[in-house]
Amino acid sequence: MATFLLEVGTEELPASFVSDALHQWQTRIPAELAEQALAPEAVRFYGTPRRLAVMLDGLPLRQPDRQEEVKGPPAQAAFKDGKPTKAAEGFAKSRGVDVSALEVRDTDKGSFVFVNQDIPGRAATDILTELIPQWILGLEGKRFMRWGDGDLRFPRPIRWLVALMDSEVLPLTLENGSLVCTSDRVSQGHRVLHPDPVPLRRAQDYVEALRNAYVEIDPAARRLLIQHQVEETAKTLGGVPMVSPALLDEVTNLVEWPTAVVGKFDTEFLDLPPEVAIIEMESHQRYFPLKQKADGLALMPSFITISNGDPSKAAIIAEGNARVIRARLSDGKFFFDADRAQPLDAFVAKLETVTFEERLGSMAAKVKRIGTVADHLCDQLNLGAQPRQHIRRAAYLCKADLVTQMVGEFPELQGVMGQKYALHSGEPEAVATAIVEHYLPKGAQDSLPQTLAGQVVGIADRLDTLVGIFSTGQLPTGSSDPFALRRAANAVLNIIWAAELPLNLAKLLDTVVQDFAQDPTLAINAPEALRTQLHDFFLQRVQTLLQDEQGIDYDLVNAVLSGGPKGSGLGHRALSDPLDVKDRALFLRAMRRNGRMDKVYETVNRATRLAAQGTLDTAVLDPEGVIAEAKLEAKAEHAFLAALKTLVPQTQAAQASRDYDRLVAGLEQVAPVVSGFFDGPDSVLVMADEPAVRQNRLNLLGLLRNHALVLGDFGAIVKG
Repeated sequence: MATFLLEVGTEELPASFVSDALHQWQTRIPAELAEQALAPEAVRFYGTPRRLAVMLDGLPLRQPDRQEEVKGPPAQAAFKDGKPTKAAEGFAKSRGVDVSALEVRDTDKGSFVFVNQDIPGRAATDILTELIPQWILGLEGKRFMRWGDGDLRFPRPIRWLVALMDSEVLPLTLENGSLVCTSDRVSQGHRVLHPDPVPLRRAQDYVEALRNAYVEIDPAARRLLIQHQVEETAKTLGGVPMVSPALLDEVTNLVEWPTAVVGKFDTEFLDLPPEVAIIEMESHQRYFPLKQKADGLALMPSFITISNGDPSKAAIIAEGNARVIRARLSDGKFFFDADRAQPLDAFVAKLETVTFEERLGSMAAKVKRIGTVADHLCDQLNLGAQPRQHIRRAAYLCKADLVTQMVGEFPELQGVMGQKYALHSGEPEAVATAIVEHYLPKGAQDSLPQTLAGQVVGIADRLDTLVGIFSTGQLPTGSSDPFALRRAANAVLNIIWAAELPLNLAKLLDTVVQDFAQDPTLAINAPEALRTQLHDFFLQRVQTLLQDEQGIDYDLVNAVLSGGPKGSGLGHRALSDPLDVKDRALFLRAMRRNGRMDKVYETVNRATRLAAQGTLDTAVLDPEGVIAEAKLEAKAEHAFLAALKTLVPQTQAAQASRDYDRLVAGLEQVAPVVSGFFDGPDSVLVMADEPAVRQNRLNLLGLLRNHALVLGDFGAIVKG
């Protein structure tokens, strides 16, 4: 066993590439070594802005010997009259054996020639020499570059290679035109703190030798060190650091030897909305802001930055950082003051100059449509005058900040600045809050809008985008979704579910499509096809959210969404009442978990399968006019009918109240009666010879199926 080290030294790599490259290696290297029967005892991956490295501990020095069975030509072609033919001789030669080593064996496809070969294992060094160039040059990423006069591509120029098998250098060469990079045992330390080369006697010395040269090679250790330094430094200042995981990850891959440095800015900039200063510090300067308290956004006039330079120069570094942030915050203050010189609604007219989508017009046109969709939502929700007024005003102003100077400079602040400017302009707080909330959720970790106005305007905005982009034919395909339409549809459903909004989404989609079709500036063709596409798309999103986010088994989701028996309309029902479809799926999951599913499953599912041979409409629940009592021949049939009559009010009550426990309780009472109908001493043959009797019995089963369909299609449920 040996320890092998590979280090690829470069100019400063983009922070995102360091983590991406190590992830690719973590997937590729262990798998390829296992394929070569060279699995090490441990694999460790390291990376900094100037290097990528992998260390293989307990690596076998060579592959194990193995025996390989090779199939050759058919025996009939290999031997003639007991003597080998040219086919046999050629096969033996290709395998490096004598003809006498060939064996004839019978297979399912006839007799063939075989040879058993002892394959000696190859040396690990030989295999690594072949694999390593592929590991390096096979990395994928954005913005690769060429340098020198060669064609080699990498995010930054490769400057050195270290390849050590214990204490021996593994000879490797990367050619890039006239530039040749040859492996050695010499690494490089910190560019400033240890500019001298770092010779490595053994691969095992790597981590300690680099730390002595002021390079913390382990990203996880470097991340913890940065977090600890930031937290401890903040304590000395009496503040609370804002440490976003994304920024911490990025800074980790920007430095090799982190040092926390405190910077300051003028207190006058605390008059800016804290979101502005935070964006400036985090997104543009990679600083960690400091808050006065944990439960607020009020900032301290200080920040913490992580330096990769000389700690003894911390004061100079701090002054340089402060000078930069002072200029950035001065720009922010200028934009903030200039934007507030006029009310927010003065910016709405300027939205005419901003294109939403070439075929869908300007942002001003979109705002007008958002208002119309919001009105449809208000109608469905039967809202009063004041909530409608707030919603209409929020819809009118929701995109106004896009043409402000602040959002033009910092697009991440859209909505946030709209809220600030709305309050400054004297708009009601409900309107201002809706402006910022209508963008939520922006990402998977974001909360949903909490106010009714924010919820309604957020849904209206996304429905306009979905219908509009679908109307242009730019549907998501595979992993491609440039307009984030899946995320928009998910947000619509999650807002409806979280806020328990009693909306008919199917009707709403149809109404918005009709609005588009009647707008002469949009020229929408085939509105019926567009409706179908949107309905199908939303049903897919319902299915995905119920399975992936709610953790409901796929068959239970199918039970509330699938087409079910002909005419059951479960899919349309799901969109007509999104709250109900979620409730039914969760109820079915609870039934499976608490065992109630077992009490009714066999009976209902058997009835559902047989009822498919009948003609009863799936909407019929009442036996009146459906069952001919004169044609009931057996006691089991009369008992079945009586049980169904008892079940009708329970099902109707469950429909009205969505209390599906009442429906299932009724099904539990009916189940033993139906079992007697099938298998009891007075059981009947459903498919009787007389048509009227047969139809009567199929209708009994169809009625039971229809009652169960109020909850879901039991035929789609897989017995657990």
